[in-house]
Amino acid sequence: MTTLKDVAERAGVHVTTASRALNPEASSLVSAATVRRVQAAARELRYRPNEIARGLKTARSMSVGVLLPDLTNPLFPPIVRGIEDVLAAAGYTALIANTDNDPDRQTAAFETLRARQVDGFIVATAHREDSLFTEAHRAGVTIVLVNRRLDRTDIPSVTGDDHAGIALAVHHLVALGHTRIAHIAGPQDTTTGRARLRAFRQALEDVGLADDPALVVPSRGFTEIEGARATRALLDAGRAPTAVLAANDMIALGCLDVFAERGIGCPGDVSLVGFNDMPFVDRLTPALSTVRVPHYEIGAEAARMLLERLGNGELPAKSITLPVGLVVRDSTGPA
Repeated sequence: MTTLKDVAERAGVHVTTASRALNPEASSLVSAATVRRVQAAARELRYRPNEIARGLKTARSMSVGVLLPDLTNPLFPPIVRGIEDVLAAAGYTALIANTDNDPDRQTAAFETLRARQVDGFIVATAHREDSLFTEAHRAGVTIVLVNRRLDRTDIPSVTGDDHAGIALAVHHLVALGHTRIAHIAGPQDTTTGRARLRAFRQALEDVGLADDPALVVPSRGFTEIEGARATRALLDAGRAPTAVLAANDMIALGCLDVFAERGIGCPGDVSLVGFNDMPFVDRLTPALSTVRVPHYEIGAEAARMLLERLGNGELPAKSITLPVGLVVRDSTGPA
C-alpha cells in the first residue's frame, strides 16, 4: 500500500508537512502551493489515508451518523447531498440510516452508529418530541437537527422558513381572488405539520379571511396516499374550496389524484399550491405551484454546524432558519 512517506517523497516535503497538507483541519498551516503539490502526489500514487490510525491519534472516527425518517421522500436526497459535500471536504464520512418513522428501528440505528463511535449525528426526526435524541443531547452527544425541530429542546437545528412560505402561498391565492382556501395539513405530531397549520391560520388572519375549521383536514403522513384520503374527506364534507394549500408536495400529488378521479379541473375549478418544490413537480399536469425550500443548503448548513460543534463543544445551541420562495406555475389561477 502507498504510505504517507511515499507521498511526501514524491512531493519533496517532510512527512509532517504532507500529513498537514492532506488534513482539512490543518492544511491552513501549509502554503497553498505545497498543499496542491502534496494533493497531486497523493492522487498520482492513489494514496488513501488510514482512517483507523488517524482515529486512534485524534480520538475521532471521522464519521457522522445521518438518521432520516423516509429515504423514499424526494426532499431528503438533496439534503443528504449537502451534508455529504460539506463533510467530505472536511475529511468526514456520512453513515446514513433510514428509520421508516419506526421508533424501534430509529433506536436500533442510533445505538448501532454510536457503537461504531461516530463523532456526531445529523437527524431528521419525524416527531415533535423524541426522548431518544433529547436524552442523548443532554448526555453530551453532538446532535444537529435538520429540516425539522423538536418541541421543548435546545438541540441545534437548521430548517426552512415554514411561516414565510405558507404566508407567500396564501397571499398569492388571495391576490388571485380566492377567499375559500382549504389546507390539507401535515400530521400534527410533527413540528413541520403543526408549524405550517399555525402559519396558515395566521396568514388567513393577516389577509382578513375567516378561519373555517371545515376547510382544514390534517393528514396522518406527508404522503400521496394521505393527501388523497384527506382531500376526499374535505370534498365529501360538502364545503368545496376554490383553492387548496397542501402541507407538502407529496400531499399535493394526492390532491391531484382526487381532482382527476372526480373530474375537478385544476386550476379551472380549484387552484393548488404545494410546499418543498420537489424534483419533477414542474413536469406534472398541471405543473405545480409550490414553495421552494433550499434543501441542499439546509443539509450543508447542518453539516457545517455539526463540524463547528465538534471543534468546540462549548458553543451555544442555535437554530438557523433559511429563506424560502414561491414558485408560481400552472396549478394556480383566478378564482
